Amino acid sequence: MTRFDAGTEFDRQVRTLIDKGFAELSGLDAEAYARLLAPLREAVTARQAGMAEPEEGRVPFVLVVTRELAPVEQAVPLLTLGGRRRKPGVIDRHYEEGDIAGFVPAKGVELPDARAYVLLDVDRGEEFCGAVPDDAMAAVAGRGRTLLTMEEGIALVTQYPAALAKNKCFSLGGSRCGDRRVPALWISVNAPKLGWCWAGNPHTWLGMASAAGRAGSLG
Repeated sequence: MTRFDAGTEFDRQVRTLIDKGFAELSGLDAEAYARLLAPLREAVTARQAGMAEPEEGRVPFVLVVTRELAPVEQAVPLLTLGGRRRKPGVIDRHYEEGDIAGFVPAKGVELPDARAYVLLDVDRGEEFCGAVPDDAMAAVAGRGRTLLTMEEGIALVTQYPAALAKNKCFSLGGSRCGDRRVPALWISVNAPKLGWCWAGNPHTWLGMASAAGRAGSLG
């Protein structure tokens, strides 16, 4: 069995971001974009010993680029599903113009002060499929884990398209706008879709994504 190597995985994720067009969104060429992300490599290699092999629903880390580098409205169309389905991601029509800007980190969600960072021990939270989102978010908090933001959900599907699967999609409770809406990523017409659901309404096909924490550059 090949041993998981955090450095190799970090390099793969950087290449994936560049190949999918995230460097262009930031206005940087491939080399400059790779240099921007390079300081985060140590943040994952330093945690190598505690990392397990990626699974379909849980991965050791994901590189996250913020809205400063990749606006949500432009990043979602870069998403695709796994396998042969290559339709670009879409944003649900129920987001009115300007809505997404109002979804900011929820209370208790602390993000590194950086344009890019690492999300650690990421779980799509399929155990919460069918649970009331409010209850799922409380359970995540009770475990000392953190809810994923919109950008972090986009990052997960960018690097691991198979994480978004039929009947195993996920809510992103780490981004809220002051009302009862909870963002979510699901599949619609064979493409990833960024939508939202009410915090009190359960869906059998929506879990609640979470992570152990976040890390910035160690330098």
